[in-house]
Amino acid sequence: MTLRVALDSKLLLCSYSERSAWNYNYMNLQGQRDLLLLTEVERDGAVTQRSLASKLGVALGLTNLYLKRLARKGYIKITTIPSHRVRYLLTPQGFTEKSRLTYLYMEYSLSHYREMRARLRETLSHAVKKGTKRVVVYGTGELAEMAYLSLREMHMTLVGFVDDNQQEAFLSYPVWPPEALSEWEFDAVLLADIGRTVRHREMLGRYHVPDVKILALGPSV
Repeated sequence: MTLRVALDSKLLLCSYSERSAWNYNYMNLQGQRDLLLLTEVERDGAVTQRSLASKLGVALGLTNLYLKRLARKGYIKITTIPSHRVRYLLTPQGFTEKSRLTYLYMEYSLSHYREMRARLRETLSHAVKKGTKRVVVYGTGELAEMAYLSLREMHMTLVGFVDDNQQEAFLSYPVWPPEALSEWEFDAVLLADIGRTVRHREMLGRYHVPDVKILALGPSV
């Protein structure tokens, strides 16, 4: 039995929670990168490594290594066309792998959404028990959108959105810079960008928002 078949069989035998955990760990690292590369190669075989590096957010040299690894696995073919330009071709095996990764990504996304929604409900439920009603959401990404929905479901008041990025509006609400907090009345600030939790905590400290008023979902909670 090959490693590929062994992994697929193991995945099928896992419980839903175990399968979701496996999908999360895989898709959170290598899988998402491979899926993006295979998708871009299928869309445009003449795509440049510089363009791919920009979309991956990694160095050009690393992108070259990732593409060569996909070629070694038989997922893509790398050819040189006239004018010394490189062209990529998605192989039938690569198309099958892309389909498999797309399925895993859909499961990962659903699992991630459920997990974040559960964590939001738990965090906000604890806050409500402490008398929290008026909440500011710090961030304007997918998690901020989930936070908005959770606040409405729990009949809490959204005071507004703040973010470091220059953005005029989010979900039809104006987006304010963090310094606006000094003029607002609120019970808590919900950090809605796990990747920038530490940075946002520091920023709130500059505007004298006490830790007891900060609601976070990240590991530092």
